[in-house]
Amino acid sequence: MMGGMRPGGPGSTKAADFRGTVRRILDLLRRNPFRLASVIGFGVLMVAGMLSIPTVLGRATDLVIDGAASGEGLDFPALARMLGLAVALALATFAITVANGRTIAKLAQEMAFELRAEADRKITALPLGYFDSRSRGEVLSRVTNDIDNLTQTVGQVTQRIVQGLLFLVGVPIMMLTISPLLTVVVLLTMPLTVLAARVIGKRSQPRFAKQWATTGKLNGHVEEMITGHQLVTLFGRQAQGAAKFKAHNEELYENTVRAQWVAGLLGPAMAFLGSVTYVLVAVVGGLQVAAAVLTFGQIQAFIQYTGQFSNPLNMLAGMFGQIQSAVASGERVFEFLDAEEQRPDPVGPGGALESVQGRVAFEDVSFRYLEDEPLIEHLWLSAEPGQTVAIVGPTGAGKTTLVNLLMRFYDLDAGRITVDGVDVSTVERERMRRRIGMVLQDTWLFDGTIAENIAYGRPEATREEVVAAASAAHADHFIRTLPDGYDTVVGAEEGSLSAGERQLVTIARAFLIDPSILILDEATSSVDTRTEMLVQQGMVALRQGRTSFVIAHRLSTIRDADVIVVMEHGRVVEQGDHDALLASGGAYARLYEAQFAQPAVEADA
Repeated sequence: MMGGMRPGGPGSTKAADFRGTVRRILDLLRRNPFRLASVIGFGVLMVAGMLSIPTVLGRATDLVIDGAASGEGLDFPALARMLGLAVALALATFAITVANGRTIAKLAQEMAFELRAEADRKITALPLGYFDSRSRGEVLSRVTNDIDNLTQTVGQVTQRIVQGLLFLVGVPIMMLTISPLLTVVVLLTMPLTVLAARVIGKRSQPRFAKQWATTGKLNGHVEEMITGHQLVTLFGRQAQGAAKFKAHNEELYENTVRAQWVAGLLGPAMAFLGSVTYVLVAVVGGLQVAAAVLTFGQIQAFIQYTGQFSNPLNMLAGMFGQIQSAVASGERVFEFLDAEEQRPDPVGPGGALESVQGRVAFEDVSFRYLEDEPLIEHLWLSAEPGQTVAIVGPTGAGKTTLVNLLMRFYDLDAGRITVDGVDVSTVERERMRRRIGMVLQDTWLFDGTIAENIAYGRPEATREEVVAAASAAHADHFIRTLPDGYDTVVGAEEGSLSAGERQLVTIARAFLIDPSILILDEATSSVDTRTEMLVQQGMVALRQGRTSFVIAHRLSTIRDADVIVVMEHGRVVEQGDHDALLASGGAYARLYEAQFAQPAVEADA
């Protein structure tokens, strides 16, 4: 967290809202009505074909039995027509199933495409505080693993669910045309089936929610271990990291086993109920055949319909765990998409910052990350155009928070910040930030060439402008020594550049955008002493005519600042130039003495 503060960690996993999440998944599917209608239409045709086959085969059986019983012999042309019709229906059903599978695959992937697009938009709309309170691995798990799990499951089960629902409607109708009594016998087991699904579902869904929450924690830990591998190795924390991974992995194992075991109970329960139904149908149906109420062909068709009636239920029971897992992932995805976004920019023209002079004022500003933990209270601070304002103080004093508020990474609790008299909250964030250059202590380079990284804030910049910015930041020399010079490819985790070289590239990036206001947050902390002197010379040139805010722990780097602001506990306790603050013997003098007196003491010792 900036300024040494960190808001609370991730909230506890919410209770699963199975029905609400399912409704939202269905709403996603309804965004593509044509494909959804195609899936349903194909399903109707497919089920109609499959429901017709038992009746046709039953008639074929009756032809064989009647021919044998009558002594007139088998009517081979009629039997051939029946069998040919059954084969034709089977082939047509197969073709429709293939076409439906392709349609469903497109429907699921379009849903995945839309979810990823919404997640990408959401990332840019969320406030910085959202990411401060969660690990990157946890957020990444929701955007990748949970979306993939949700959409893949939707693709796998949609056809089966549509087919199953149509069977549950169509099969009883076909059964009633054969025997209302046997139909009642089959339907008697339905309440038990629904009861079993509800009981098992109620117990398994919270376990799947825990499974995916634990997956997010595990991913977060792995991401931290990979990103900080060098630091982990340096401090010999491999064993502790492995122990933490083992704990997360064991928790994930336990939660997954429990979830899958409970969900897996539905399959055996459905199989048992199906066996009971089959026995009842065989006994009652046999009695009806013996009484000449039904023919052999009809009882044969009815038994096939019994299988068609129970198969969708058994199939859904077999996929029950997968469905529950997908719903749990869906809930995590929707929780991310529903997260509170940063306050919208003002509607209308708002404030104007077309030509920024650089007069910045903090007027009675209050801000806190946590509601019950004040950080900045009633702060007043002003900077005149062209001034260099250095901000110093102990860790956690609110130094970086101050400039983050200026950048509107966070919104104020009270007060206002103005630039040239314009309240920054009335200006579009993008328009305001184009006027501000920022160099952070933590460097960040994206995957691309060095030239592209320098031109990140001005993609239209020419190569000559990029080289000029690099020269001003004293980065041109080392860049030209690389194998491909400015076309050398680097990245966020790429190790061909040292920490100091990466920082020089980010400083060159700030030079290139030619900002009206400059923010330097420990911008030279990773460069050597000689390079720091060169960069400081460049910074002097860069600060000419610009209002600059410099956050520094090394007080030697801000001696020439026009105003030095000393912060403690979110308040300005002193401000003035270097000599005046030293002479006053206050907080700045104590910081200065602590920083420069210690080496002298050690030397005397």
